[in-house]
Amino acid sequence: MIIKNASLETVCGITSKIPENALPEVAFAGKSNVGKSSLINALVNRKALARTSSQPGKTQTINFYNVNQEIYFVDLPGYGYAKVSVEIKEKWGKMVENYLRRTKQLRQVFLLIDIRHEPSENDRIMYDWIRKNGYQPVIIATKSDKINRSQIQKHVKMVRAGLGAGADTRILPFSAETKQGREEIYQLLDELLAGEAACEQGEASDQE
Repeated sequence: MIIKNASLETVCGITSKIPENALPEVAFAGKSNVGKSSLINALVNRKALARTSSQPGKTQTINFYNVNQEIYFVDLPGYGYAKVSVEIKEKWGKMVENYLRRTKQLRQVFLLIDIRHEPSENDRIMYDWIRKNGYQPVIIATKSDKINRSQIQKHVKMVRAGLGAGADTRILPFSAETKQGREEIYQLLDELLAGEAACEQGEASDQE
Protein backbone atom coordinates (compact mmCIF):
# COMPACT_ATOMS: atom_id res chain seq x y z
CA MET A 1 0.00 0.00 0.00
CA ILE A 2 1.32 3.42 -0.95
CA ILE A 3 -0.09 6.29 1.12
CA LYS A 4 -0.49 9.31 -1.15
CA ASN A 5 -2.56 11.51 1.14
CA ALA A 6 -4.16 11.34 4.58
CA SER A 7 -6.19 13.84 6.56
CA LEU A 8 -8.23 14.05 9.74
CA GLU A 9 -11.78 14.29 8.41
CA THR A 10 -14.18 13.71 11.32
CA VAL A 11 -13.88 13.99 15.10
CA CYS A 12 -16.64 12.26 17.05
CA GLY A 13 -17.27 13.16 20.68
CA ILE A 14 -19.43 11.49 23.29
CA THR A 15 -22.61 13.19 22.02
CA SER A 16 -21.72 13.09 18.30
CA LYS A 17 -23.49 10.98 15.71
CA ILE A 18 -21.38 8.26 14.10
CA PRO A 19 -20.74 9.34 10.48
CA GLU A 20 -22.23 7.24 7.70
CA ASN A 21 -19.14 6.89 5.54
CA ALA A 22 -19.18 5.34 2.09
CA LEU A 23 -15.59 4.07 2.31
CA PRO A 24 -14.46 0.98 4.28
CA GLU A 25 -13.08 1.56 7.77
CA VAL A 26 -10.40 -0.10 9.90
CA ALA A 27 -10.33 0.70 13.61
CA PHE A 28 -7.41 0.89 16.03
CA ALA A 29 -8.11 0.04 19.68
CA GLY A 30 -5.83 -0.23 22.68
CA LYS A 31 -5.10 1.05 26.14
CA SER A 32 -3.83 4.57 26.70
CA ASN A 33 -0.17 5.05 25.85
CA VAL A 34 0.12 1.80 23.86
CA GLY A 35 1.16 3.68 20.73
CA LYS A 36 -1.97 4.08 18.57
CA SER A 37 -1.08 7.56 17.37
CA SER A 38 2.51 6.51 16.66
CA LEU A 39 1.24 3.51 14.66
CA ILE A 40 -1.09 5.65 12.55
CA ASN A 41 1.65 8.23 11.94
CA ALA A 42 4.06 5.46 10.90
CA LEU A 43 1.50 3.99 8.49
CA VAL A 44 0.79 7.32 6.76
CA ASN A 45 4.44 8.49 6.83
CA ARG A 46 3.58 11.61 8.79
CA LYS A 47 5.16 12.71 12.05
CA ALA A 48 2.13 14.35 13.61
CA LEU A 49 -1.09 13.59 11.72
CA ALA A 50 -2.35 11.68 14.76
CA ARG A 51 -1.36 13.67 17.82
CA THR A 52 0.59 11.84 20.49
CA SER A 53 0.17 13.03 24.06
CA SER A 54 2.36 12.98 27.14
CA GLN A 55 -0.88 12.63 29.10
CA PRO A 56 -2.36 9.14 28.65
CA GLY A 57 -6.13 9.14 28.50
CA LYS A 58 -6.33 12.60 26.97
CA THR A 59 -7.93 11.49 23.71
CA GLN A 60 -11.68 11.47 24.31
CA THR A 61 -12.90 11.29 20.73
CA ILE A 62 -13.16 8.87 17.83
CA ASN A 63 -11.01 10.27 15.04
CA PHE A 64 -11.61 9.37 11.39
CA TYR A 65 -8.61 9.73 9.05
CA ASN A 66 -9.34 9.65 5.32
CA VAL A 67 -6.48 7.80 3.61
CA ASN A 68 -6.06 7.98 -0.18
CA GLN A 69 -9.79 8.71 -0.51
CA GLU A 70 -10.29 4.94 -0.33
CA ILE A 71 -10.26 3.92 3.34
CA TYR A 72 -10.69 5.37 6.83
CA PHE A 73 -8.33 4.77 9.73
CA VAL A 74 -10.47 5.09 12.86
CA ASP A 75 -8.61 5.91 16.08
CA LEU A 76 -10.66 4.82 19.11
CA PRO A 77 -10.18 6.37 22.59
CA GLY A 78 -7.60 4.62 24.74
CA TYR A 79 -8.85 2.62 27.69
CA GLY A 80 -7.55 1.57 31.09
CA TYR A 81 -5.93 4.79 32.30
CA ALA A 82 -6.23 4.78 36.09
CA LYS A 83 -6.44 8.55 36.62
CA VAL A 84 -9.54 8.92 34.44
CA SER A 85 -12.79 9.00 36.41
CA VAL A 86 -15.21 6.07 36.33
CA GLU A 87 -17.83 8.32 34.71
CA ILE A 88 -15.53 9.19 31.80
CA LYS A 89 -14.49 5.55 31.38
CA GLU A 90 -18.16 4.57 31.12
CA LYS A 91 -18.83 7.31 28.55
CA TRP A 92 -15.82 6.20 26.48
CA GLY A 93 -17.00 2.60 26.66
CA LYS A 94 -20.48 3.53 25.45
CA MET A 95 -19.01 5.66 22.66
CA VAL A 96 -16.82 2.80 21.40
CA GLU A 97 -19.65 0.28 21.77
CA ASN A 98 -21.94 2.61 19.84
CA TYR A 99 -19.38 2.84 17.05
CA LEU A 100 -18.74 -0.92 16.82
CA ARG A 101 -22.45 -1.70 16.71
CA ARG A 102 -23.65 1.10 14.43
CA THR A 103 -21.01 1.53 11.78
CA LYS A 104 -21.76 -0.33 8.57
CA GLN A 105 -18.34 0.13 7.03
CA LEU A 106 -16.00 -1.37 9.63
CA ARG A 107 -14.02 -4.19 8.04
CA GLN A 108 -11.17 -4.83 10.49
CA VAL A 109 -10.24 -4.06 14.09
CA PHE A 110 -6.58 -3.81 15.09
CA LEU A 111 -6.06 -4.29 18.82
CA LEU A 112 -2.76 -2.87 20.07
CA ILE A 113 -0.97 -4.61 22.93
CA ASP A 114 2.42 -3.61 24.40
CA ILE A 115 4.66 -6.57 23.51
CA ARG A 116 6.77 -6.05 26.64
CA HIS A 117 4.02 -6.91 29.11
CA GLU A 118 1.35 -9.52 29.65
CA PRO A 119 -2.07 -8.31 28.45
CA SER A 120 -4.05 -6.56 31.17
CA GLU A 121 -7.57 -7.44 32.22
CA ASN A 122 -8.80 -4.49 30.14
CA ASP A 123 -6.94 -5.89 27.12
CA ARG A 124 -8.62 -9.28 27.58
CA ILE A 125 -12.04 -7.68 27.99
CA MET A 126 -11.55 -5.64 24.80
CA TYR A 127 -10.34 -8.68 22.84
CA ASP A 128 -13.36 -10.74 23.91
CA TRP A 129 -15.71 -7.81 23.32
CA ILE A 130 -14.45 -7.24 19.77
CA ARG A 131 -14.99 -10.92 18.98
CA LYS A 132 -18.47 -10.90 20.49
CA ASN A 133 -19.33 -8.01 18.18
CA GLY A 134 -18.51 -10.23 15.21
CA TYR A 135 -14.97 -9.15 14.35
CA GLN A 136 -11.74 -11.15 14.25
CA PRO A 137 -9.16 -8.70 15.63
CA VAL A 138 -5.58 -8.56 14.41
CA ILE A 139 -3.22 -7.98 17.35
CA ILE A 140 -0.51 -5.38 16.82
CA ALA A 141 2.22 -6.07 19.41
CA THR A 142 3.71 -2.58 19.71
CA LYS A 143 7.11 -1.34 20.89
CA SER A 144 8.96 -4.40 19.61
CA ASP A 145 12.15 -2.33 19.38
CA LYS A 146 12.17 -2.19 23.19
CA ILE A 147 13.06 -5.88 23.53
CA ASN A 148 15.79 -8.05 22.00
CA ARG A 149 14.89 -9.52 18.63
CA SER A 150 15.63 -12.98 20.00
CA GLN A 151 12.87 -12.47 22.59
CA ILE A 152 10.13 -11.35 20.18
CA GLN A 153 8.55 -14.77 19.54
CA LYS A 154 8.61 -15.57 23.25
CA HIS A 155 6.71 -12.34 23.94
CA VAL A 156 4.28 -13.00 21.08
CA LYS A 157 3.44 -16.32 22.75
CA MET A 158 2.98 -14.48 26.05
CA VAL A 159 0.54 -12.03 24.43
CA ARG A 160 -1.40 -14.87 22.77
CA ALA A 161 -1.66 -16.82 26.02
CA GLY A 162 -2.59 -13.73 28.01
CA LEU A 163 -5.48 -12.93 25.67
CA GLY A 164 -6.59 -16.54 25.45
CA ALA A 165 -6.29 -16.17 21.67
CA GLY A 166 -6.32 -19.18 19.39
CA ALA A 167 -4.16 -19.87 16.36
CA ASP A 168 -6.72 -18.08 14.18
CA THR A 169 -5.77 -14.72 15.77
CA ARG A 170 -2.92 -13.04 13.93
CA ILE A 171 -0.29 -11.24 16.04
CA LEU A 172 2.10 -8.82 14.33
CA PRO A 173 5.13 -7.41 16.18
CA PHE A 174 5.40 -3.70 15.37
CA SER A 175 7.76 -0.81 16.04
CA ALA A 176 7.02 2.82 15.19
CA GLU A 177 10.76 3.46 15.49
CA THR A 178 12.12 0.77 13.13
CA LYS A 179 8.87 0.32 11.14
CA GLN A 180 8.99 -3.45 11.79
CA GLY A 181 5.59 -4.88 10.88
CA ARG A 182 4.47 -1.96 8.71
CA GLU A 183 4.69 -3.88 5.44
CA GLU A 184 2.61 -6.72 6.92
CA ILE A 185 -0.10 -4.22 7.91
CA TYR A 186 0.02 -2.66 4.43
CA GLN A 187 -0.46 -6.14 2.95
CA LEU A 188 -3.54 -6.73 5.13
CA LEU A 189 -4.97 -3.38 4.02
CA ASP A 190 -4.26 -4.17 0.36
CA GLU A 191 -6.05 -7.51 0.72
CA LEU A 192 -9.01 -5.80 2.36
CA LEU A 193 -9.28 -3.19 -0.40
CA ALA A 194 -8.92 -5.87 -3.10
CA GLY A 195 -11.79 -7.75 -1.47
CA GLU A 196 -13.89 -4.59 -1.43
CA ALA A 197 -13.21 -4.00 -5.12
CA ALA A 198 -14.14 -7.60 -5.97
CA CYS A 199 -17.43 -7.26 -4.04
CA GLU A 200 -18.25 -4.02 -5.88
CA GLN A 201 -17.53 -5.66 -9.23
CA GLY A 202 -19.74 -8.59 -8.33
CA GLU A 203 -22.59 -6.31 -7.31
CA ALA A 204 -22.23 -4.33 -10.53
CA SER A 205 -22.37 -7.53 -12.60
CA ASP A 206 -25.51 -8.66 -10.78
CA GLN A 207 -27.24 -5.40 -11.63
CA GLU A 208 -26.47 -5.63 -15.36
